[in-house]
Amino acid sequence: MKYTGVVGLALLLVMPFSVQATENRVDRIRPDAPALAAYGNYPVGVRTITAVNADQVDVVNIEPGKPFPRYDRKLALEVWYPASKAGQGDDYHVFLRDGKTEVSIEGRAQRDAEPLKQDGKTFPLIIVSHGYPGNRYLLTPLAENLASKGYVVASIDHTDSTYNDQGAFGSTLVNRPLDQRFVLQEMARLGDDKASFLSGLVDVSHTGLIGYSMGGYGAVVTAGAGVSEKAIAADWSAKQRALAIHAAGSKDHADLFDPRFKAIISIAPWGMQRDMWDDKGLSEVKVPIFFMAGSADDVSDYSRGIRRIFEGNMPVDRYLLTFADANHNAAAPMPAPVESWQMSEKLGFAPFEHYADPVWDTVRMNNIAQHFATAWFDLKLKNDQSKAPFLDLVENSDKGVWAANKDGSFKPEHSYWTGFANRTAKGLRLEYRKPD
Repeated sequence: MKYTGVVGLALLLVMPFSVQATENRVDRIRPDAPALAAYGNYPVGVRTITAVNADQVDVVNIEPGKPFPRYDRKLALEVWYPASKAGQGDDYHVFLRDGKTEVSIEGRAQRDAEPLKQDGKTFPLIIVSHGYPGNRYLLTPLAENLASKGYVVASIDHTDSTYNDQGAFGSTLVNRPLDQRFVLQEMARLGDDKASFLSGLVDVSHTGLIGYSMGGYGAVVTAGAGVSEKAIAADWSAKQRALAIHAAGSKDHADLFDPRFKAIISIAPWGMQRDMWDDKGLSEVKVPIFFMAGSADDVSDYSRGIRRIFEGNMPVDRYLLTFADANHNAAAPMPAPVESWQMSEKLGFAPFEHYADPVWDTVRMNNIAQHFATAWFDLKLKNDQSKAPFLDLVENSDKGVWAANKDGSFKPEHSYWTGFANRTAKGLRLEYRKPD
């Protein structure tokens, strides 16, 4: 709906938020977006499924001196995938940070579209893991975008960790890596089930993982990093040392590793500022990791937390993409829905704060994340060597030199970030560390 002139402006100002919700798009690509941010050639379908991880420890209800209670842990999954034909995207109905306000957001995925199945072609799996609290829709811009480029993407609603059911923090610590591993197993099972829409569609032998905040914590553990004794025994940790299942050097932790994970993106991972890992734990990492973070992150603590993981002794390739002056919401969350601008009595603040950054435009950060995620996963999961130049960059984007001839070819002194148009690679830093 579009209005012009004074009357149109007056109408816009008095329209209820529900009418304005058509502006809650999660698929925007800015004109200054880097090259690989654009949507791919595949139409995108999306379906919601439920998975049940049977006989799990009920961390929330652990009591001193009693055996750990157990339950069947139910997880809702949003699954995006290449579809057989294009169509108009459907709305998603999602809850805001307050856990009670439901709004509509719009993307390009078609609900329950027929999956693309031809010539035995399968698509690598990428699992998405939100923060605490969050939900499976929080990283929709990245999930949809990757599906359009030939991936099956499964995003998890982590029980005890969503806006609607936020529970004891210890459950998130224990279950986040377990959920990530279980979803890989469940997607593999469905891929082999001829009655499932995923049959013959998903390739789990080449699986990627994207984790944000507590999902980023889980991704580091899933990559192989066992947690420290200090974290297991901390008063903020899971009750009765339940976190010991992920202890560095333990057989329990080693047995949980799944070698089908081939590449990880960890955005603003929480925990190192609380000494979640020590040198022994980081030395157990087995999967290459691409970190993303804001230099002003005061939740996961950029200097004492995120950088310490990146700079730790890990025997894998890793990158760290830094958004200058961005805080904890860098790169991952979808743009703030218009309804989130209203003050929440329940929260005591506008949910807008959960999605937005005071310095960076969210769509801009989403586009940059889409660009680098495409390069990273195409290289690691598809062995597409043409994407390597997008990661071989001068460290500081502001130091890159644009030097082009009139015919568009580049001069020898050209060092501008590959894939970024002139004057658009600003405020970014990409660091690389070889395996230690």
